[in-house]
Amino acid sequence: MSLSEAEKTFILHGVAENFRVDGRDREGYRPMEVETDIVQHAFGSARLRLANTDVLVAVKIEVDTPLPEKPFEGKIEFFVDCSANATPDFEGRGGEDLAIELSNTLSSAYGSYKTLNLRKLCILKGKKCWKLLVDVLILECGGNLFDAVSLAVKAALYNTQVPKIRAVNIDGDNVEIEVSDNVFDCESLDIIHAPVLVTVCKIGEHCIVDPSLGEEQCTVGSIVVSVSGDSFSAITSIGTGSLQEETLFECLDLGQKVGVRLNEALMETLSQIPAHQDIGFLK
Repeated sequence: MSLSEAEKTFILHGVAENFRVDGRDREGYRPMEVETDIVQHAFGSARLRLANTDVLVAVKIEVDTPLPEKPFEGKIEFFVDCSANATPDFEGRGGEDLAIELSNTLSSAYGSYKTLNLRKLCILKGKKCWKLLVDVLILECGGNLFDAVSLAVKAALYNTQVPKIRAVNIDGDNVEIEVSDNVFDCESLDIIHAPVLVTVCKIGEHCIVDPSLGEEQCTVGSIVVSVSGDSFSAITSIGTGSLQEETLFECLDLGQKVGVRLNEALMETLSQIPAHQDIGFLK
């Protein structure tokens, strides 16, 4: 998608008047739909659609060994795959750099102990722990991938069920784990403080959130703010361009305010979602 100079000027003037091309204001998000528990053999899954952006997330769990410097904690790893069908830009190896950037951003966002309590994933100190493998598949790209991916990841973690351990048998260096035979004997993850990513773009003299593909071409600088509760867990600069100090603080304030609102809407929606049914929010 390539815009002419006239189209870019139209977008610029709309942002200046706080009335964007699709009718939103500068702090508005496009309609979203989220669906959970849709991948049969995963421990948790979710699909989220943000306008034309479509993301599928599945969570797998396996037994691993804790890191030596974190013997009391489990692990979480992110893998992102940009489908070639999502956009022509992803054909061949076009989506690899973006996939790496997305996975690194998620790892940074979840790097703080305040975002997800990994201690609850520890089975035996220094010996055994649960490892969460979060697989993200980009099905369609319609702008603002970072926000959509983070929301889908949080929804999938909300849906994740961790098997309960019935017994741990230790024989020298050998550790055997017995998992409950009851498939419903599981524990949910506490994801209330799991971060949501908010992409804030500077267009003209103003900052906006949830940029469309066209608006992304008009930005002079963008940052991704990871909002956990009412604080930041990570801040990442994306794309080209740069922001002045005053503009950066303005972007952070906007990202935090919108992130808190976004998280509240997502959590309220997830608490009400029935199995195998779409729920829309932020319409």
